[in-house]
Amino acid sequence: MSAAPLHIGIVACSAEGAALCYRTICAEGAQLLGPHAHPEASMHTPSLAAYVECLERGDSQGVADLMLVSAAKLAAIGADFLVCPDNTIHQALPLVLPRSPLPWLHIADVVADHAAQRGFRRLGLTGTRWLVDSGVYPERLAARGLECLRPGDSERDEMSRIIMDELVAGVFNRGSVAVFQRAIERMKREGCDAVILGCTEIPLIVGDANCALPTLDSTRLLARAALQRSVRGEA
Repeated sequence: MSAAPLHIGIVACSAEGAALCYRTICAEGAQLLGPHAHPEASMHTPSLAAYVECLERGDSQGVADLMLVSAAKLAAIGADFLVCPDNTIHQALPLVLPRSPLPWLHIADVVADHAAQRGFRRLGLTGTRWLVDSGVYPERLAARGLECLRPGDSERDEMSRIIMDELVAGVFNRGSVAVFQRAIERMKREGCDAVILGCTEIPLIVGDANCALPTLDSTRLLARAALQRSVRGEA
């Protein structure tokens, strides 16, 4: 008899993105494991306000400490490895890993690997101002020979407002979709051949069907990578 899939621990930050990651793991598990089957999955979510307070004051150690609290609780209930369906707080992961009780999948590594496999070379980046100002994606992409184009300042600020004021609260407005569409159209004109949906809520309003570029859905790509790792039994 084959070994049971590994237990996936989800270190959540904002509810909408974490819920999409969780649903993807559960819904797509059947493709690998049979009808209605999916790996065991557990999620811990501190208050989003605690993360936002740390991000606003540039407190990466505070972000890391919150992530480690989730990691410890998930390890205590039997998770085998961890994923975080939030791109922004990955900037604190280097502070997390030396103290983590479990290994992690890095969302930007998953996206970068997928982009390279599909032959993309120059990627536009969307996300919160904290993410697009960080090295989370440029560093991972550069390691694979891929270029990264960030939003302009006004695009960044408007995207961040939409994400934090609307998307994390489950509010989806047509005008907000248009903001992302215009920014992605500009990225296409500047030579991008795909765009990273670098906030785990963005796939709720933008996808291949309404976008000028092929999309790299960080939320679902992370969930699928977690599924594969779980089924392979590679903690």
